[in-house]
Amino acid sequence: MLKLLKELTAADGVSGFEAPIRALLAEKCRSYADEMFVDTMGSLIVFKKGKKHDAPKLMIAAHMDEVGFLITKIEDSGVLRFQEAGGINPRIALGRRVLIGGNHVPGVTGLKAYHLVSKEEEKVTPSIAKMYIDIGAHTKEEAEKKVRLGDYVVFDSDFVRFGEGKRRIKAKAIDDRIGCAQMIKLMEKDLPMDVWFAFTVQEEVGLRGAEVAAFNLQPDIGLVLEGTTSADMPGVDDSKKVTRVGGGCVIGCVDTGTIYDRKLFDALRNMADEAGIPWQIKNYIAGGTDAAVIQRSRAGVRVANISTPVRMLHAASTVADKGDMENGLKLAELFIEAIAAGKVK
Repeated sequence: MLKLLKELTAADGVSGFEAPIRALLAEKCRSYADEMFVDTMGSLIVFKKGKKHDAPKLMIAAHMDEVGFLITKIEDSGVLRFQEAGGINPRIALGRRVLIGGNHVPGVTGLKAYHLVSKEEEKVTPSIAKMYIDIGAHTKEEAEKKVRLGDYVVFDSDFVRFGEGKRRIKAKAIDDRIGCAQMIKLMEKDLPMDVWFAFTVQEEVGLRGAEVAAFNLQPDIGLVLEGTTSADMPGVDDSKKVTRVGGGCVIGCVDTGTIYDRKLFDALRNMADEAGIPWQIKNYIAGGTDAAVIQRSRAGVRVANISTPVRMLHAASTVADKGDMENGLKLAELFIEAIAAGKVK
C-alpha cells in the first residue's frame, strides 16, 4: 500500500482543484470498476460488484482533496500574495517550499526580515495575509509569465520513510490520501457484496462533495476512511493528545460533527478485538469527517469511521505509521464481510 500512497500524496488536489488527483484515482480504479462516474461536484464515484447483491447498500468514502493555498495578488515587485484553502495554521505556512499551478512553478513562502519586526509583532503569529511567495521574479510582468491569479498552491514535500523498520511515513496530504489508498486496496479484493466507493471533493472546506454524493447514492450504511488528528507530542497534556501514532487505527465514536452509530461502533471494536487488531478512540474531541453530512443525508444514514492517526495534520510534513494504516485496511475488510454475512444489524 505504501507504493500506492506515495503516488497519491505526490499528486495535486487542493480543495476545488482536484482534477490531477481525480485523474490518477480514476486510472487506479478503472480495472476494478463495474461502473464509474464523476458527479456534478467533482467526486469520483466507483461501483464494484460483489458476491452478494441484496445486502444493505454500503457507501465507503474518503476525500481526495488536500489543504493548500490560492494566489490572490501579484505585487509590482513580483512576489505573490496568497490565501489558504482549508484549515492551515499560519505558524506552519512560513518558510515552506511550494509549487504553484499545474506547471509546478517553484516558490518559497516568506515574511519581512526578522530585524524589521517590532517588539509588538514578536508577540503574535503573523497572518497569512502578511506573507508572500517568492518565485524569483523581479517584476509583476515577469511573474505573470509564470503564474496567474487564482492558481492553486501545494506544499513541496517528498515522501520519506524513517524510524525503526521505516514504519513512519512523512509526506504531504496523508489526510486523506491514506483513505483513498485503502479504498483502492479494497477494490483489488473479491468483495463479498456490492460496494459503492466515493472519492469526495472539497472536504477540507466544508464536507461539500460528500453531501452531494450521499444524497445521490442513498446508502443504508456509510463508512468513512480518514486521516485524523494526533497530538502525541511533548508539551501536550495527556488528556489532549487525541490519538497516538502507532497506537492502532482509530474507530470513530464521537467527533465535532458526528456521533457515530453505536451498533456499528460496537461491531467494529468487537471485530478488532477478535482479530487482534490494535485500535483506539479519540481521547479528546477534535476534528470531523465526511460522516457528518453523510449521516444527515435524506432520511438519515447509519455511519461508521476508521481513521489513521496523523501528526502535524494540515502541514507540509505530515507523519503516520505503516501499521496503523494496514490495520485500518484490515478492519475495513472485516466490516464489509460482516455486513455481507448479516452480522451487522
